[in-house]
Amino acid sequence: MDKKELGNNNPELDGKMSVFREERVEYVETSQVKEGVRCDVYNFTNTTEKDLGIITVDSACTTPWQKVLKGDKTLEIFLEGEGSLIIVGHDNQQVEYKYPGGPKEVEVKVGELMQWRAKEKLIFAEICYPPYEEGRFQNINNKEK
Repeated sequence: MDKKELGNNNPELDGKMSVFREERVEYVETSQVKEGVRCDVYNFTNTTEKDLGIITVDSACTTPWQKVLKGDKTLEIFLEGEGSLIIVGHDNQQVEYKYPGGPKEVEVKVGELMQWRAKEKLIFAEICYPPYEEGRFQNINNKEK
């Protein structure tokens, strides 16, 4: 994992970060998204304009298909592991970014669908502008919906 992404982390924080991309962050909670997918939620201490999720996807697991319903900007940032990020655009065109090797950061726009798939354990960051709130994403059972 790139040291600039995670900065200097305090081992006294039980493995949780204190810095992300040279900005101080404060751990809030860990949520179980689904089996094999966990999200550590952080607030940025210097701004209320955005928040951060560090998502771990176990080997051979996927995040749910999610449709972005609202928000100004949603950034998906690959950190480590092996897998792919799939985005389905407004025109139903699917783009797959394979990691390692794909773009470090991908913006997912309102109305688009996304899913991360881990070949091996995969860790990515998600930055939401404004901070995440219930209703930002809709879990989709069938990506054609």
